[in-house]
Amino acid sequence: MLNQCVLTGNLGQDPEVFYSSEGNPVTSFNIAFHSSKKKTCWIRVVCFQKLADIAARCLHKGAKIAVIGTLDRHIWETDEGVSKSTYQLIANTLEFIKTDGRGFKEGENKDDTPF
Repeated sequence: MLNQCVLTGNLGQDPEVFYSSEGNPVTSFNIAFHSSKKKTCWIRVVCFQKLADIAARCLHKGAKIAVIGTLDRHIWETDEGVSKSTYQLIANTLEFIKTDGRGFKEGENKDDTPF
């Protein structure tokens, strides 16, 4: 079964970075996008490994990006024992549409980034 999602939106805050128990980087952030009814919706995007490093270094609040990835249901239990769930997008590809240029080396073209 195919599970691929493509979204274009703006980051609502700077990315958050943490590390797995194996020491691998994980970066997450929320993006706002418009639904088919012109309603603003939010979804959490999670990046792993090299993509996590790039997202942490180059993305910022307000950046406009395109994300291709798989939709995943995240389930957890609150301290009170209540089960909660939400959906998140596990990123496979990021495309920078508009950023402030942070994280790029001088002379490096953001449009030529290979991911």
